[in-house]
Amino acid sequence: MTSINHLDLTTDTAAQRVVKDETVDVEFAHEPGLLMSLEGPNRYAIGDALITGATGERWVVSRDRFDAKYVPRDGARHGDAGAYRNIPVVVLAKQMHEAFSIARSDAGDVLHGVQGDWVMQYAPGDYGVVKAARFAKVYKPA
Repeated sequence: MTSINHLDLTTDTAAQRVVKDETVDVEFAHEPGLLMSLEGPNRYAIGDALITGATGERWVVSRDRFDAKYVPRDGARHGDAGAYRNIPVVVLAKQMHEAFSIARSDAGDVLHGVQGDWVMQYAPGDYGVVKAARFAKVYKPA
């Protein structure tokens, strides 16, 4: 398994610019905890968003990042549990050809992917892993 450190997809010719299009179900944490996603552990703090995607996967987004990246649907107020849609933003993605691991951020939880999964770079030092089947369903070329 390859361990990826200090990845910069802005200079990688194999990286693609993609946009996510998805409505998700959200709950907000009432106490700190740990959610095990398919890719690895996601520690969370009080107020962080616990997300269930359209394809059933679960993950965590810190509250400050969530507020900047999602808007409520169906008349809900921001901060209430319910349906939210991501604000379309271009991110960088690279499909991996071998098993790999990468930290979500400096000293963050380590996520794991298998051959065919995608490593995502949301911003400098901000990474994710998306399973190949999910990537095909919710990401489109920018």
